[in-house]
Amino acid sequence: MSLKAGIVGLPNVGKSTLFNAITKKHILAANYPFATIDPNVGVVTVPDSRLSFLEELYIPKNTVPTSFEFTDIAGLVSGASKGEGLGNKFLAHIREVDAIVEVVRCFDDENIIHVSGTIDPIRDMEIINVELILSDLEIVENRLEKIAKKAATTKEKDTLLEFNTLTKCKESLEQNIPIRNRLDFTDEEKNILKNFSFITQKPIIYVANVMEEDAVVLENEYTKKVKEYAEKEHAGVIVMCAKMESELAELEESEKKLFLSELGISYSGLDKLIFASYDLLGLQTFFTVGKDECRAWTFKKGTSAKKAAGLIHSDIERGFIKAEIMKYNDLEELKDEKKVQEAGKLNLEGKDYIMQDGDIVYFRFNV
Repeated sequence: MSLKAGIVGLPNVGKSTLFNAITKKHILAANYPFATIDPNVGVVTVPDSRLSFLEELYIPKNTVPTSFEFTDIAGLVSGASKGEGLGNKFLAHIREVDAIVEVVRCFDDENIIHVSGTIDPIRDMEIINVELILSDLEIVENRLEKIAKKAATTKEKDTLLEFNTLTKCKESLEQNIPIRNRLDFTDEEKNILKNFSFITQKPIIYVANVMEEDAVVLENEYTKKVKEYAEKEHAGVIVMCAKMESELAELEESEKKLFLSELGISYSGLDKLIFASYDLLGLQTFFTVGKDECRAWTFKKGTSAKKAAGLIHSDIERGFIKAEIMKYNDLEELKDEKKVQEAGKLNLEGKDYIMQDGDIVYFRFNV
């Protein structure tokens, strides 16, 4: 699937350092604004212990984890919606992502310049969020201006629906309320919104970037403020040290686990961010298994068995007959496909079956 999360923030908050860690790539991460001019896209593997178990059980020739994209977008500044800095270009890139990861600086370091001169995470968050709101508001106002006369003089249902939907958006945006936080849109209105790729409609998660000493306790005076702010927005917060995560990304997996174990940490900040972003995008995982390959597949929550088959190949969707499905937990417990079947826990499902996270599937098809 092509779903992706975009990393945004002010200059010098740790975005590019975080991106380096996520993708194990080494893009420019300099100590001055606009070090990252063009968006950088990296594919990140989703950690999944279930796939490791399946690999040990089947000993396949090939193992393929699931993944999705992170896009590093250059730093926004106040006035971006009016073209300040490289604002218009950056805002256009944000419109292309499906979810937003906003990095917020929550550490003091006189050696790293802050674009505003002082450390204030709430101010930084509001600078970003106001620019995103203003950018959406401009689109709403321009469109309302174009259709206002027609909406006033016609009884055309689609025009009236669009006008009323955008009027709702305008009301919220003028009160500095992101479109995603308005919960009274009908299904018809939500379909109208799909045509606009509004930035403030996209789900968001905040990354509070801290110093190494705060990465273990996961809190300082700045992160507390970020959490309070995010709670009002019904958004999640991941506390991590981007610098430490970048260093961890260079270690072998065994070394990384040992290091985290010594710190008393189960998962790295990056792993937590990947899990949270995956969930934020409404993604889940099903598996196909065998001696040739064990593979994890990403699907959107609510996907039918027939549509899931299409993720593997369009021919499988076209010729779909049935899906043989066993639950990962059942296979983990019984450790043998035959035993799962004997226990009556291997089910045949039709095309309208809604896929569940952890389903292990064999698609029957004929073309």
